[in-house]
Formats: sequence, C-alpha cells, structure tokens
Amino acid sequence: MSYKTVIGLEIHAELLTDTKIFCGCKNEFGADVNTNCCPVCLGLPGSLPVLNKKVLEYGVMAGLSFNCEIARETKMDRKNYFYPDLTKAYQISQYDIPLCSNGYIEIEKEDGTTKKIRIRRIHIEEDTGKSLHDISGDTLLDYNRSGVPLIEIVTEPDMNSPQEAYKFLEKLKEILLFTQVSDVKMEQGSLRCDVNINIVKEDGLKSNIVELKNLNSFKAALKAMEYEEIRHRELLEKGENTARETRRWDDSQNKTISMRSKENVQDYRYFPEPDIVDIKISEEFINNIKENLPELPDAKRSRFIKEYSLPDYDAKILTSTKEIANYFEEVVKKFNDPKMISNWIMTELLRRVNDEGITLNDLKFTIEDFVYLLNEISQGKINNNAGKKVFREMFETGKKPEDIIKEKGLVQIQDEGAIKDMVMNVLKENMQSVKDYKNGKDRALGFLVGQVMKASRGKANPQIVNKLIVELIDNM
Repeated sequence: MSYKTVIGLEIHAELLTDTKIFCGCKNEFGADVNTNCCPVCLGLPGSLPVLNKKVLEYGVMAGLSFNCEIARETKMDRKNYFYPDLTKAYQISQYDIPLCSNGYIEIEKEDGTTKKIRIRRIHIEEDTGKSLHDISGDTLLDYNRSGVPLIEIVTEPDMNSPQEAYKFLEKLKEILLFTQVSDVKMEQGSLRCDVNINIVKEDGLKSNIVELKNLNSFKAALKAMEYEEIRHRELLEKGENTARETRRWDDSQNKTISMRSKENVQDYRYFPEPDIVDIKISEEFINNIKENLPELPDAKRSRFIKEYSLPDYDAKILTSTKEIANYFEEVVKKFNDPKMISNWIMTELLRRVNDEGITLNDLKFTIEDFVYLLNEISQGKINNNAGKKVFREMFETGKKPEDIIKEKGLVQIQDEGAIKDMVMNVLKENMQSVKDYKNGKDRALGFLVGQVMKASRGKANPQIVNKLIVELIDNM
C-alpha cells in the first residue's frame, strides 16, 4: 500500500537590525553574557515596549520577496507561556492578523519541473533568551537574545518528501541572504527550523502530526524527516500510530527523541498586546520597499544566462549568494570573457575559499589583480597551469600577479624559432612516436607535445608546439 508524506515548516529568522524589536539594546551576536539587555527586554514591571520601525520594514521586505500579501492594518499579540528564558512569561508576537500572508516559493523538483510551496503567513515577534547548561547540571541564563527581532515563516503542508522540504529551506535561505534581512547563520541561532510531519495511506488513514524541534542544520532537518517518515510508516503497518508530540533530533544516536506532548493554540491564551498600538501600513511605505527590493536569485540567474550566455549550472553557482554574484559582475566589468571568469571562480576561487572557511571579502588580492591574471592567461603570456600556480600564491600571500610571474619566470615562450628547435630535438629522440603518429596513433602526438613542454619547463606555448609538431612530421 502506498503512502504520501506531508510536511509543513515553521522557520524563525532573526532580523539584521541594529537594535532589538522593542528597545534600544544592541542586536549583536557574541557579546558578553547579559550585557545587551534592559528593563524592556527583561520584561521588568513598569517598562513599556516601542516597536522598531526597521523590523516592520524588514518584515515587509521578506513578505514581498516571498510573493506575499502585505497587511495594511495589523497588531501585536501576547502569546502566554512560561520558559526559564522568557522572563515575563509571555512573548509579544502576532496571532490572527499576521504582517504577511498567502505567499509562495517555487522549488525545482527532481524531474526538472517546478513546484509551488505556499507560505501561509509571516509574522514578526521577539526572540527569547538562551539557556546554558553547565557540566554540574546547573542552568545559566543569558538574556542578550531576549527581544531580538524575528520573523516566523509558516508554510502550508505542501511538501511531500524530505528532499522537497530541504530544497525549500535552501531556496528560502538564499532569498533571505539576497535581501539581507537576515544573515541566516544556523550555527549562531539566527535561522531555526521546526518541522511538522505525518504520512497518509492511500486508504485515508493518517499518522498523527509530529513536530520536530531544535534542528541545528538543514542536514539535521533532512535526516530527522527521513527518520520520521520511516518511523510513521512502520507504526501504521503494525496497526499503531504516532503520538501527537514534539520530538528532537539526536545526532549522536541518529534518531528523534520525544520531548513533550504537542501544545494546542488554546494553551497560549493569545490576546491583543495592550502596550503597543495597532499598526497601520501606508501604500507609500510598501511601495518604497518594493522599489528598493534587490534583484532576487531566480531573476538574477535568468539574467546571467541571457546576458552572459552562461550555462544553467554556472548561473546557479554564481548566484548561490549575493556576494559571489556581485564579485562575478565586478570582474566582468573589467574583463570581457564571462565563461572564463565563471570557470575560474567556480573551480580555483570558490574551492579555496570553501577550504579556508573564509568569504570573498577576506581575499588578500584585489579584483584588479584577478583581472590582470586572467588577461595574462587569455593573451597567452602564461599558460593555464602557470596561472594556477600564480593564483595559489596570490591567494596565500596577497602578492601581485605580475611580481609572481616575474620572480618564477613563468612567461610563456611565444618565439616560434626557439620552440621549433626544441620540437626538432624531441622528434629526433623519439622517432618511434613519430612513426606511430604517421600510422594513425593520435595518442603519440600527445606524448610528443608533453616531451616538448617538459623540455621547455612548461613555458612553451602548447598551441604553437602542437602546430609545429604536425607540420614537421608532415614534411618528413
């Protein structure tokens, strides 16, 4: 009997504002514990929250990027629950009138077709503090994160496999990075993902929805969903069912573990936040954000294919982040060979950047240095292998490419007369390879070219070498 997996996601993304959502405390990761907090974000009696306008702006920007409708009138609500890291025992959030609703993201399926994943709502809210557990079993509390602005993005249950959900998360992260409303660093907690999953048999029998929390990476989310998919199916096949509960992923055991029973919306006792006035959003405010919205990944990808005649694969890599896309276009302005630039960025540059765990902003050489190197290669002054050696030293030391080329004597020999002498010597010493080539063994030509390149210490222009070998053999 066949099964259908049903997945919905709830994603929390911290916003890149300078200050918190309801006070003037810094929105900053990595500060000393309990240094970025005040009576407002600690929820002390008598303190009053004031909504940060930038939070509203970033929320609308995210909504427009995800094709959402933007509410013209909305409000904040109190969500009542107690956790140790939520000092006032309620969270200021949004309930029945979210800032954004009815959006979607399109993902590419395995067969190359696209699928629309609907976004039910995006609302703004405050983050909680952070619990720190020490080895003695005590729990310490850091309230620096309390009051940091969040958007919560809630999808419809439109994903039918863990792989589809993974692709959605990747696409969502990509868009948030391009709009720069969030840095989406999961290792710092600025992007967090909860999963709601169950399966449906073809006869209509359903497993109970299980929520997966505390997923600290997309790979962990994928593994947790795959595990739950199998667990639900096995239970239904045994005539049992899943409990309606919240579970967490345990990396060490490679399985999900029960945390608690699932809360209902009634448990939160929502009511309008009395300390914040209702919010009215003007058409001018929305239009101004819309006009200043950056080019989004899909649009940029299509433009790269059309404008620079790049293959789809290249365009996907080059638009995977705004940083890479901008770097590529800066180089194209100074060196008009998009495909050559793309090849070098995708292979040499990104490989080394990823290996070193740095960003393009950390490079020790300038765009002008990179362009100089590409020009030297394209004009045949140095060959491709020499170019890679130069690039490696540029990357590691920041030295100018012209200095490296000069110091290492890498300039390519272009003089046909000098190359011809080397070719003639190689042919005399390898007459059997000459006979093999004449007898139709093309591999012999490659061997002869290699011998000339070895004799020239890699400096001879390989195109000239190839041409001269063929000409000289034909005249023998």
